[in-house]
Amino acid sequence: MTRFAHQREEAELNLDDARELLEQRRAELRERRTRIERHTRHRDEPLPPDFAEQAVELENGETLVALDREVNAELKEIERALKRLEDGTFGECTKCGETISEGRLTALPYASLCIDCANATDAAR
Repeated sequence: MTRFAHQREEAELNLDDARELLEQRRAELRERRTRIERHTRHRDEPLPPDFAEQAVELENGETLVALDREVNAELKEIERALKRLEDGTFGECTKCGETISEGRLTALPYASLCIDCANATDAAR
């Protein structure tokens, strides 16, 4: 096997690994979203008469809403990453077009920006 063929095979394996990792994470997040939805359905019940219990219930509800928002945001990022895998653009920075480092993709498999563009975006905020 030539060096180029070996590198290409490794890249394909990495893409397969990335797809598997993203699909596993998507399944985990969907399950988490289902559990959150089950808990929020209980919110339709009247609040307990005790003020302290009401405060706890309201705080729990706010936490569930925040968790739901986070789960949905991450699911959107995962769907975008899976789309980039289909399009053949996975691993390319959507801002500058450079290759996203393997370390960054390992840490954040749905990363759409290289570290330089991500830092520049964060600094602009």
